[in-house]
Amino acid sequence: MMTDVILHIYDVTNSGSDKTNSTILQINKIFKDGIGLGGIFHSAVQVYGDDEWSFGFCEQGSGVFSCPSGKNPMYTYRESIILGKTNFSKSKVNQILRELSREWPGTSYDLLSKNCNHFCDEFCERLGVPKLPGWVNRFANAGDAAVEIAETTALRFRQAKTEIVSASKVAYRFLLGVGSSGSNDSAGNSNRGSPRFQAAWFKNLITTGAKPSSSSENGNQDDSVQQLRQQNSARLTQQNIQDSERPSLHQRSQDSDLTIAPEFSRNGTTTATEFMA
Repeated sequence: MMTDVILHIYDVTNSGSDKTNSTILQINKIFKDGIGLGGIFHSAVQVYGDDEWSFGFCEQGSGVFSCPSGKNPMYTYRESIILGKTNFSKSKVNQILRELSREWPGTSYDLLSKNCNHFCDEFCERLGVPKLPGWVNRFANAGDAAVEIAETTALRFRQAKTEIVSASKVAYRFLLGVGSSGSNDSAGNSNRGSPRFQAAWFKNLITTGAKPSSSSENGNQDDSVQQLRQQNSARLTQQNIQDSERPSLHQRSQDSDLTIAPEFSRNGTTTATEFMA
């Protein structure tokens, strides 16, 4: 035996304020009756008998409740729609209602994500009939989608932040390891270019956001330049002393049977190579 599944729809006018209730009626008139978009509605499902079934908030027990069809005193009745026929027996429908009563406690009610219209959708799906028309719960679905987008965006930002911090820690550990392996660098190398300096700078960057002070950088650069000048001056002085003590190429060619040929050394200065004539 098959029976009709009827959807009863109400305008939500239980705010306690006549002005607010009037505004809701105007919104529903414009957005539903005028352009067919949707509105702010309460819904309930009738199947077998004269009662309708719906869902609402309560502090204890199930949020599933029933009342005489089309006569919910909290709202303003609007219309009814026959969604289809179910071939389930009355006992099977009662079993479905008992299951829904356990699954939909009153404390789980949420205006955007778990309201009376969501309950009716679930009930109709289990009865094997089409769900509610889209305009009945469109405003709640739009609000729920907006909340979900906002939450998803916030979650992605948190995930990106976590990934950046993790990558920074990995990079810091890598630089710290390179710094340890390079601890035997010669004293003449610049501190600024050493792995230890880079690791310390990176650690400061990811922990406090601070960079090496400009005064420290300038001091390191001045010391390096001064040291380089001293090394070059010492090298030139030693070269001049060696040149003054060394006999001329012409004199050496007269005093021996060796032939002198020029050759470029590794440091770029011209030296003399002796070989047998």
